[in-house]
Amino acid sequence: MSAEIGERNGANRAVAGRRTRITLASIAAEAGVSLPTVSKVVNGRADVAPQTRARVEELLLQYNYVRPGRRSARRAGLIDLIFNQLGSPWAIQILRGVEDFFADQRRGVVVSAVRHGSARPTSWTSSLASHDTDGVILVTSELTTEQWTQLHKQSIPLVVIDPANLPAPEVPSVGATNWAGGMAATEHLLELGHRRIGIISGPEDWLCSRARVDGYRFALDRAGVAVGPEYIRYGDFQHEGGFRCGQELLSLPDPPTAIFAGSGQQALGVYEAARQRGLRIPQDLSVIGFDDLPVARWLSPPLTTVRQPLTAMGRTAAEMLLNLINGVRLRTQRMELSTELIVRESTAPPPASGGPGQ
Repeated sequence: MSAEIGERNGANRAVAGRRTRITLASIAAEAGVSLPTVSKVVNGRADVAPQTRARVEELLLQYNYVRPGRRSARRAGLIDLIFNQLGSPWAIQILRGVEDFFADQRRGVVVSAVRHGSARPTSWTSSLASHDTDGVILVTSELTTEQWTQLHKQSIPLVVIDPANLPAPEVPSVGATNWAGGMAATEHLLELGHRRIGIISGPEDWLCSRARVDGYRFALDRAGVAVGPEYIRYGDFQHEGGFRCGQELLSLPDPPTAIFAGSGQQALGVYEAARQRGLRIPQDLSVIGFDDLPVARWLSPPLTTVRQPLTAMGRTAAEMLLNLINGVRLRTQRMELSTELIVRESTAPPPASGGPGQ
C-alpha cells in the first residue's frame, strides 16, 4: 500500500513539475501554431492573424506564462496612455494633464487607442509587457476581469480615467461628478422656465452616460416635472450622435424647448440640427453641453456648458499612477473631481409660444 501511495505521489509531483515548466514550445503545441508565431505574440509583433493571436494570448494567460526578465528590475521610464478613441478634443485635454505631470518626472508617455472596442480581452494588455511599460492609464474604456488579471500578474500598475464600466474595487480610478453635473444643467434650464427638456447622453452602457441621465431625472423629479421617455436619447458623444438625436427630438409632436447634450461635440450636432430647421439658439431652442472644451466659447452663440476638469483628471490619474509605481499606498481608490456650470449665451427662457419655431 505504501509503495502504491509513493508511486502516486511521485506521479503527482511529476505532473506538477510539468505544469510549472510552461514553455513557448508547449504553448505553440497546444495552440496548434508554430513556435515563431508564439514568439511574435509574446514580443508584440503585429504580423499575426487576430484569431491566432487571441488563441495564443488566452493560453499565455491561462498558464500564467512569465516573459523573460522580472518587471521589478526594469524601468523604461515610459507610461502607456490608452484611449477608447483618439479622434476627439476631449482626449487632448486628458493627454495634456498626463503629459504635463510626467514631463516634470522625466518620463515619456506612449499614446495609443483600443481598436475595435475592447476586442479580445487580452489584446492590448499582452502588448504592454513587450515594451516594459512602467504603468498604464486607461481612458473611457471597458476594463475586463481578464485584462486586470493579466496586468496584475505582470505587476503593471493601472489607473482608469472615466471607466466605461464599473471597475473592481481594487482598481484605482478618476472621474468627475457626472450626476451632479447632469442635475446642475437641468436645474439651470428649469430655472429659466423650461419644462420640455430633452437630453442626449452618451452610450447607454457607460457609467458617465447613466450618471448624467440620473442627475437630469432627479432635477426634473424634484421640480415636479414629468420625465417623458421620448425626451431621453443616447448618442455616441460625437457630432453625429448629437445631430441624429437632435433631429429626432425636434421631430417630436411636442419638441423640447431645451436640449441638454451630454458632451460638447454632441451640442455642436444639436446646433446643426437646429440650423437645418431654421431654429435660432437660444431664441427658439436653448442648448447646454458638457465638458467645456476650448471651442465652446467660440461657438455662435457661445455654449452654456458643464465644465468637466479634464486636464486635472489627467494630472490626478498620473499622480496616482506614480504613487503606485513607487509603492506608495493610495489614500483612496476612487477620485471624483467637481464639475461646474458655465453659463454663456446658448440658454434663455423658452419662446412665448411654448415650442421651437411655433
